[in-house]
Amino acid sequence: MHLSGTLSHQGRYGSLCGVGARGEKRSVLLSRRDRGYTHVQCAVTAPTKSNVGNVEDVGLKDVPLRSLFPEAPPAPAPGAPKLKVAIVGSGLAGLSTAVELLEQGHEVDIYESRPWIGGKVASFQDKDGNHIEMGLHVFFGCYFNLFRLMAKCGVLENLLLKEHTHTFCNAGGDVRELDFRFFIGDTKIGAPFHGLRAFFTTPQLSPADKVANSLALGTSPIVRSLFDPEGGMRDVRALDDVSFSDWFKSHGGSQASIDRMWDPIAYALGFLDCNDISARCMLSIFQFFATKTDASALRMLNGSPADRLLAPIADYITQKGGRIHTRWGCREVMYETDANGKPTEVSGLRLSKAGEEKIVTADAYVAALDVPGAKKLIPQEWRSDAFFDNIFKLVGVPVITVQLRYDGWVTEMKDVELSRKVGGGQGYGLNNLLYSADADFSCFADLALTSPVDYYKEGEGSLMQCVLTPADPYMSKTNEDIAAEVDAQVRKLFPSSRGLTMTWSSVVKIGQSLYREAPGMDPFRPDQKTPVPNFYLAGSYTKQDYIDSMEGATLSGRQCAYKIVDDVPSLAAAASAAAKKTTAAAASS
Repeated sequence: MHLSGTLSHQGRYGSLCGVGARGEKRSVLLSRRDRGYTHVQCAVTAPTKSNVGNVEDVGLKDVPLRSLFPEAPPAPAPGAPKLKVAIVGSGLAGLSTAVELLEQGHEVDIYESRPWIGGKVASFQDKDGNHIEMGLHVFFGCYFNLFRLMAKCGVLENLLLKEHTHTFCNAGGDVRELDFRFFIGDTKIGAPFHGLRAFFTTPQLSPADKVANSLALGTSPIVRSLFDPEGGMRDVRALDDVSFSDWFKSHGGSQASIDRMWDPIAYALGFLDCNDISARCMLSIFQFFATKTDASALRMLNGSPADRLLAPIADYITQKGGRIHTRWGCREVMYETDANGKPTEVSGLRLSKAGEEKIVTADAYVAALDVPGAKKLIPQEWRSDAFFDNIFKLVGVPVITVQLRYDGWVTEMKDVELSRKVGGGQGYGLNNLLYSADADFSCFADLALTSPVDYYKEGEGSLMQCVLTPADPYMSKTNEDIAAEVDAQVRKLFPSSRGLTMTWSSVVKIGQSLYREAPGMDPFRPDQKTPVPNFYLAGSYTKQDYIDSMEGATLSGRQCAYKIVDDVPSLAAAASAAAKKTTAAAASS
């Protein structure tokens, strides 16, 4: 990402960079404060492309574990069988599966029940042109599989790199950082030393809590991961049946550290607090942060997911010969059974669209869905097999995404005059992902600053996007009441915003979002290859070594596609046998 040359390593406020909706360059002024909170104003001419830096050619060399980046199969030999594959679901898992299969020369159709693609990453525009998002999407530096997919589709340039800090916004305008930027002179100091410095120096924790925090992390599997990543990951997996709170405090960690730092991070990662989230989930992430310097660095899209991420991936799929069918929902999985009633193969999918119905057939079928979607699609009769019944033991976590537009800049706290100044291509405030221990939204951002291509509006101010977790207390409330409560909490965090007017709001409720990564749930996650020979699963809830996330979904899609590729000989033989059986039946009738 290209930044103004005046932005130092210690700058807290990043530059607002972007291009207009039609690709025109946009000149933007953004306030910045250094470590002493001195107000600085710097002008930036936004580039049409960001500098994608060290994520444009990611590979096995970059990842801490082989399981996080599967080796792609070789190109098929000339004359190798080509399969017809039907994928139900167009989230990142389904799109990732499709891309990999198409690159192996197979025929792919994606069926999506909604009018748009993207699953939980989807966004759409309302009648007034406002972009409505399903959630707040942040790209960690360890999203290697997603970066690889984006590079294939030419959209890495749409990611804007943020300052390498994790920012905590406490009540009353008290902003504190977990700062991973570590330089000695002009030399960048990397993992694990930048992380040690960040945790030892963060003002978010008291000196006593920093010592307790260091004791817990210093006796964790993370230490082993520094010299034995595979062994460290085995130790992390073994902690699935204990909560992060129980593990952390048993190793000397303090409750205050959980309250002020780890709960907001846990809510951001899995929509659960440290009492309810598995130690495996949290320590998986910490292992990557500790072993890879830029794993904890954050990137955000320069605009809406629909335009800046999903549309280019869909274009890539169609250019490769794939087909995407929206508004076609799968109503029934049709299948054959043996004499004992055990499913032997899927024979087709019954689909419907606005009263129209059709049956589609393929050589292989993929359910690329989230947990509630998989539960709806899988035939109830299959639950006699523990493989499928285990999926029904998984449950989703409710989440609410709230967007609030203001007539000024909410997170600009030092200069009241600037916080009221809108227009002229200028934006002011905190340009990063933000956490809070003092609000019901664990993580949030001002999209007008972080993702300005689609969210900065001339003559308007901040667009705060706040993720309510836990969302359970809010699910029964009206959208108006939810927006009002979130607005009040925003003003509690940023007192200087109390004179601003909220001009627009959007509330999106998802009853079941990420699967609940609670202690003891990992054994119920299914493999991508199922007991039904031509039926496969993809989705971030399936077995993979990352957490339920965009990266987990993309990784699961790769794993699913490669298992189909491994099965090409048997799948092609079964398809050929079925075709001969159909021909013989037709001839005898």
